[in-house]
Amino acid sequence: MNPTSAHLRTPETPLLAGLPGPWTAIAVVLALAIYPLIMSSLGEPFYISIGSRVLILALAASALNLALGYGGMISLGHAAFLGAGGYGVAILAKYGVVAAWVAIPAAVGLAAFAALVIGVISLRTRGVYFIMITLAFAQLFYYLAVSLPEFGGDDGLPLSARSEIPGLSLESDLAFYYFVLFTAGLAFVLLYRLVASRFGRALVAIRENERRMAAIGYPVFRLKLMAFVLSGGLAGLAGALLANLSMGVTPHTLTWHQSGLLMVMVIIGGSGYFWGGITGAAIFLLLEETISTHTEHWNLILGALLLFIVLVAPNGVMSLRERILAARRAPAAVPGKSTGEENAR
Repeated sequence: MNPTSAHLRTPETPLLAGLPGPWTAIAVVLALAIYPLIMSSLGEPFYISIGSRVLILALAASALNLALGYGGMISLGHAAFLGAGGYGVAILAKYGVVAAWVAIPAAVGLAAFAALVIGVISLRTRGVYFIMITLAFAQLFYYLAVSLPEFGGDDGLPLSARSEIPGLSLESDLAFYYFVLFTAGLAFVLLYRLVASRFGRALVAIRENERRMAAIGYPVFRLKLMAFVLSGGLAGLAGALLANLSMGVTPHTLTWHQSGLLMVMVIIGGSGYFWGGITGAAIFLLLEETISTHTEHWNLILGALLLFIVLVAPNGVMSLRERILAARRAPAAVPGKSTGEENAR
């Protein structure tokens, strides 16, 4: 085997960094499946709703991670797609469409279409201009939602009931949690298939050197637009689930502040790592929930803790695993090197 090609297949390369192993994924799924049962047995149903919120925002952060971490597209407009999904479900419910198999795909389609329109325009720019255009579009969606009284205006749109699935009621927190787990699980499988495919590798290569990829014939604009649309659609799915969890949607979902929170989650977990969005969302939301129950100055403490995390792990919490594994492999590399030198002699 060519040693160069063998080296390119190692987990440390940008193309494969952070992809989960099968046993890790199985362990995570089992832990998430058991979690609500433990909370129910302890008489803490409130934490089941917290678990649903973590899963939903983990999906939203992972959607942003597809564009930001894998594609190098720093978007401050993903709140627009999150809000589009939420408003899609709420508007359909207002007109009597409550079937989940209709409302949720329609909300995802609306968010993906919004991402297509925004992407076609914004991806023709680079750097800070791209950031500002995505931010401007998100604020445009926010002011549009505020200015339409038939869709709730400043107060948003409430949901009288959650989306319906034939033969299954989602009104209980436990049933809704498992629905979110199943739906988000399918989305994470799709994300994994995307980033582990040739499309995902091409996207990472574009992030690393866009000019070189264009020079060798890759359709750079089209690949980035596809990733941006997929990212927007998945964020819309998270928005649809969030509207069902919160029993409504408000213009606050569309603000730049929400986009900033998603970006913070990705940075904490690790941009460009598959588990980055999930880990960052879990850390941020659990710290927020824990600290806010003890003091009204929780923002200050939370900010200090997040700053500490970023200083300790500047590439995200998930990068610590690679640093630990690299440290373990370093001593073993010395004998191998000496043996190779002896054989060469």
